[in-house]
Amino acid sequence: MSTRDSWRNSGGSGYGGSRYGGGSGSVAFGGTSAWGAGGGNTIFRVLSRTTEYQSHRRSVIRSGFSDNGIDEEDNFSLYSEDDVNLPPISKAEDWALMPDVKNYAERGEKDHFKSKKLGVTWENLNIKGVGSDAAFNENVLSQFNVPQNIKEARQGLPLNTIIENSHGCVKPGEMLLVLGRPGSGCTSLLKMLANRRNGYAEVKGDIHFGSMTAKEAEKYRGQIVMNTEEELFFPTLTVGQTMDFATRMNVPYHKFSDQHSDKDFQQEYRDFLLKSMGITHTFDTKVGNEFVRGVSGGERKRVSIIETLAARGSVFCWDNSTRGLDANTALQYTKAVRAMTDVVGLTSIVSLYQAGNGIYDLFDKVLVLDQGKEIYYGPRKEARPFMEELGFVCGDGANVADFLTGVTVPTERQIRDGYEATFPRTADEIRTHYERTDTKAAMQKEYAYPQSEEAKAHTKEFKESVAYDKDKTLPKNSPLTVSFAKQVKACVSRQYKIIWGDKPTFIIKQLATLLQALVVGSLFYNSSKDSSGLFSKSGAMFFSLLYQALMALSEVTDSFAGRPVLAKHKAFAFFHPAAFCIAQIAADIPVLLFQVTQFSLVLYFMVALKVSASAFFTYWSTLFATAMCITAVMRAIGAVFSTFDGATKLSGFWFSALVVYSGYFIPKTQMHPWFVWIYWIDPLSYGFEILLSNEFHGQTIQCQNNNLIPNGPGYINSPFKSCAGVPGAPQGATSVSGDQYLQSFSYRHSHLWRNYGIIWAWWAFFVFVTIVATSNWKEMAGKSGFLLIPRENAKKNVQHLTRDEESQVKEKPASRGTMTLYDSSSSSMDGKTIDNQLISNTSVFTWKDLTYTVKTPSGDRVLLDKVQGWVKPGMLGALMGSSGAGKTTLLDVLAQRKTEGTITGSILVDGRPLSVSFQRSAGYCEQLDIHEPTATVREALEFSALLRQCRNTPKEEKLKYVDTIINLLEMQDIEHTLVGRTGAGLSVEQRKRLTIGVELVAKPSILIFLDEPTSGLDGQAAFNTLRFLRKLAAVGQAVLVTIHQPSAMLFKEFDTLLLLARGGKTVYFGDIGEEASTLKDYFARNGAPCPQGVNPAEHMIDVVSGAASQDRDWNQVWLESPEHKSVSQEVDRIIKEAASKPPGTSDDGYEFAMPLWQQTKLVTHRMNVALYRNTDYVNNKFALHIGSALFNGFSFWKIGNGVSDLQLKLFTIFNFIFVAPGVIAQLQPLFIDRRDIYEFREKKSKMYSWVAFVTGLIVSEFPYLCICAVLYFAPWYYTVGFPTDSNKSGAVFFVMLFYEFIYTGIGQFVAAYAPNAVFASLVNPAIITILVSFCGVLVPYSQIQEFWRYWIYYLNPFNYLVSSILTFTVFDVKVVCKPHEFALFDTPNKQTCREYLAPYMEGLGSRTNLTNPDATSGCKVCQYRLGSDYLSTLNISDYYFGWRDAAIVVIFAISSYVMVYALMKLRTKATKTAQ
Repeated sequence: MSTRDSWRNSGGSGYGGSRYGGGSGSVAFGGTSAWGAGGGNTIFRVLSRTTEYQSHRRSVIRSGFSDNGIDEEDNFSLYSEDDVNLPPISKAEDWALMPDVKNYAERGEKDHFKSKKLGVTWENLNIKGVGSDAAFNENVLSQFNVPQNIKEARQGLPLNTIIENSHGCVKPGEMLLVLGRPGSGCTSLLKMLANRRNGYAEVKGDIHFGSMTAKEAEKYRGQIVMNTEEELFFPTLTVGQTMDFATRMNVPYHKFSDQHSDKDFQQEYRDFLLKSMGITHTFDTKVGNEFVRGVSGGERKRVSIIETLAARGSVFCWDNSTRGLDANTALQYTKAVRAMTDVVGLTSIVSLYQAGNGIYDLFDKVLVLDQGKEIYYGPRKEARPFMEELGFVCGDGANVADFLTGVTVPTERQIRDGYEATFPRTADEIRTHYERTDTKAAMQKEYAYPQSEEAKAHTKEFKESVAYDKDKTLPKNSPLTVSFAKQVKACVSRQYKIIWGDKPTFIIKQLATLLQALVVGSLFYNSSKDSSGLFSKSGAMFFSLLYQALMALSEVTDSFAGRPVLAKHKAFAFFHPAAFCIAQIAADIPVLLFQVTQFSLVLYFMVALKVSASAFFTYWSTLFATAMCITAVMRAIGAVFSTFDGATKLSGFWFSALVVYSGYFIPKTQMHPWFVWIYWIDPLSYGFEILLSNEFHGQTIQCQNNNLIPNGPGYINSPFKSCAGVPGAPQGATSVSGDQYLQSFSYRHSHLWRNYGIIWAWWAFFVFVTIVATSNWKEMAGKSGFLLIPRENAKKNVQHLTRDEESQVKEKPASRGTMTLYDSSSSSMDGKTIDNQLISNTSVFTWKDLTYTVKTPSGDRVLLDKVQGWVKPGMLGALMGSSGAGKTTLLDVLAQRKTEGTITGSILVDGRPLSVSFQRSAGYCEQLDIHEPTATVREALEFSALLRQCRNTPKEEKLKYVDTIINLLEMQDIEHTLVGRTGAGLSVEQRKRLTIGVELVAKPSILIFLDEPTSGLDGQAAFNTLRFLRKLAAVGQAVLVTIHQPSAMLFKEFDTLLLLARGGKTVYFGDIGEEASTLKDYFARNGAPCPQGVNPAEHMIDVVSGAASQDRDWNQVWLESPEHKSVSQEVDRIIKEAASKPPGTSDDGYEFAMPLWQQTKLVTHRMNVALYRNTDYVNNKFALHIGSALFNGFSFWKIGNGVSDLQLKLFTIFNFIFVAPGVIAQLQPLFIDRRDIYEFREKKSKMYSWVAFVTGLIVSEFPYLCICAVLYFAPWYYTVGFPTDSNKSGAVFFVMLFYEFIYTGIGQFVAAYAPNAVFASLVNPAIITILVSFCGVLVPYSQIQEFWRYWIYYLNPFNYLVSSILTFTVFDVKVVCKPHEFALFDTPNKQTCREYLAPYMEGLGSRTNLTNPDATSGCKVCQYRLGSDYLSTLNISDYYFGWRDAAIVVIFAISSYVMVYALMKLRTKATKTAQ
């Protein structure tokens, strides 16, 4: 037997197989191992291998086996047979933490823990998803095209094949690399191998985990885990808190013998994970997101990696986990996975874009996908030879992974001479060749692994090991690890940390509560104990409940904010959803106790409610119970719905229903039978009955003022009078008992504790609903990405994406020769035409001694430290450094994009200070591809061209240049498709091209900055992008690019390099040289030579921040070098020379390229189109209006003309106000999204003014607001029985129309200044409740405290809205009292009623109606004769008040929009310039 064969038999195939002698491996990380292991004892001999072998092997690894044509296994021939029989050394032997992993393994072996090895095998795997390559995006009108909708519905949803006939086997201890371009199905394959099948229309084929089927493996979901591309975290938690939680959820029941508590294990494991990814220093830093400042993007990705490792699984799937990491960190991550896979026997499946050869060589097997087809699967070492045998050429120094994915791309592949006619052109042809190879036959033998004795033994051990890990209190089939009590405890602790991490929101909520209590307490201040206080006390108690409900509305938004994180943790089997729900409740209790207590203490005593301890605590406990219950209601709505739009629709309707049917607006006795059921399921109605009965039971209420007829001089001591308009008062009585008053509403004091119990019963029900709904939450569905075509552009996209690539695109010859960008015969212009149209640049851009300092809580922090350099026309400069070195910061400072901090040094163009037009004359492609999602690609490009090219350029020429750029970027096939959002719209690479295009069409005359243009792209897309930039430089543009992980091929494209170390310190600036010779020479002279075959870009990063840094201060090395001296001299020379010549570019002196009127027209048109295509938003708006109007109309159906009916008319008008909160909640996120696009990109490039932005947003809403006014008016106005005269109904419609403008303006001005949508949603209740409170409805004008009455009442738009509509509908209505509404009393001395009441009717009772003036007993007096008599009590004394108030409503509409401009101006900060 050969040396190699004997080694293979001892450890499996390659570096895979059962790496440590079948089942004998070892363990790590506690429990039955943290990951499990076996009982073998040979692994630790590895540590005593000869140093000769180890040093030779490391040198082989570093020089890259495949690059030298040497395979690692071939090196075993150098050693004796005995040596080779030892287990192989891991390919990650030189990883810094390998000794720690082995130490854990040794402890596991000592304690005889069993292994958790599984492996994954799959055959004939086919996956189909719903959707096609493209779908239509309906607009506001086309969605109502019924024939078209019926026709498309009949055709059914098309199914799209995502994976076609895939197969493979990854055994314990093996690593598989899955390669493919974006959209080729890598993520879907990984999801299947992680046993995540949700969202796919059809999955066929066999997948085995060990010897278990996919169905059996479901109960082990915490052992088969996947790390997705998205980084989903609670942003206000620190890295330490995030990892504390993850590790607490996976503490095994049986720990190492030297660990005495759960905390010992958890902390040791947490610290190991943090150390493994080098982020220990971030322990106390918030994780953050795009809105919350936290760790850097690369650090956040590393937190995501270690959180996945915290699951202590057996099978790990990693989906593009190196995105955003620099080359050194990406290599360290792969080594970590390699080390743990080797020592512990994990099964690791990894998909990567732009995998360097150092990373590629760490894998055992490779699987290559192309459009869902598996074109190669087998050992890594055989993948490149297989493709080369087919005629493809892998260039020297090229990334093998990029070569493998590029073989089906005509513009990428290089063909060997003589193979031009025979090479396979499509994925199907390559697959046909693969199926005939020995590799395929060898791999097929492995597919029997699930039936093997080895797999069965491993699976048996795995099950025993998982059961041994699991807490004994958990059910047998539970996938979780720790007990339910510990889950709840950890979730509660985390919930408090989330709240405390977002202290500003918590503090704002509590201060807003205190403020509201003070304001409302003063509104109802010292309510009288007689009949005039009944209405105000009821109002105060209703408001107490209403405020708790308003505060709970934000739960719907919160539910969606945290959902992706919870879905991820559920997939990791961290906790049961019930534990999270219980934790939320536990966190609610102290917060709501504090909120309700401060609210109650202020409001209760200011209003002068019943002063007794029992009454106060009944009030307090009822508010608490109601707050808990309504919070549970809103949380349940959030949990039940899968989309935020659906949840906000129902929560808006449900909130209206709860308020209207609480018993305050419509008394129980006057509710219509078709809606009375809402009363019985409304927690507020039970709370309202408790509060009223608590306050009025056992009281005697004297009738006073308007409620006593007659009263005033001459009637003070007369027994001949009666109560009027006081519910429950017996006719002829002058007082009413509290219980009589309650009885008139069907309330009883005996119901008090029954109702209290019912509130808690509803709470329990809604908590149960939340738990059930949360348990069924799914992760994001598995829809494949598809393009969106606007329905109105359908005809322009007939042949969409059906072009035959092979017939249109020429192959690249084997020799690379001259660079041609996107060679495509489909382009309408040849290369020379494009060259002629591209703008060249003659200006030199320099920066010298540039320092940027920001203020932090711990003092000033320097982010850039005396950086200098230049970019000349025709030069492509690279800006590199490790994560956090200040690359993006430098670009932002150079491009004048910073609004905070202090900048010192000089930034000059042609030796002169930057002009006012610099920001629009320089192109800046941000790292985040932020675009208006509802615009098409062509519209986005035309918008940029029309606004940023010089105002003297004719429009036709600007649009012609857009055609040039579309051809140049090869975007002809997608120019009429929507930008969209992730999953539905452009792919990552297409978005990146659009970002570059948007800057190019502006014809930047100075230079182009690009921040990470290749991040998130696969190797081919990254290379295309760089080739394109090279092309720009070739025609005379100056280009400066920050870049992560460039391959050797990419790095060759650059002319100069500026290399930064942490803290923004320069390590190198200058030419790179041919094959990086100048750069290599500099580092070699300073003691850090670049090894043969190693990518110089990766080597540099390693020198600056990685293992090769030798702990030297490379910034100091640079400062002392002759190169630094010559750079300083050259900068001075360039500045002096440029300043002595005329400037290369002329400044037109304008801040914006186009005049304000043109900006406004273009921006408004774009906003109009955006809303027209945003059917979700418009439909929600319409549905809310129609639904609210019908609900309001049928709740107040055909109101009569009695005294109590007048109040119902007031309340139905008042109810119209409440259409606003729902629409505002939906409007603000949209406004803030648009504002973010403007502030992040368009404002900074001086595309257009903030005035044009605000005008566009305001004007685009107008058509829909007019329709909304009609949609509310028509179903409501006539349903409630208001006058049908056109002069009345027309006037009401006019006022309603302007109310639409008022509340939209209010919503927009809050959003204009709010930092984010959550903050805006907290401010809304405060504004709405104050306006509602002081509009004269809850408290009549005469009873409003004088402090408020003379200013806030008159500054309140809702006051004029209600007054004007009430005037038009009620003023001349004849009031007809119902029998029980009359004041009934006898007269003294047989006087007639007219005689007895004469003084009264001429004074205080001048507006009352005596219906039997000649009677001598049983006088019947109605409180009012006409509606105008009732209106006089509301401070409306004449009909002209209606039109006066309508005019004031118009003024408020205008002023609310003025506020949008004012607050947007306040928010707009000037950018910083160098001092």
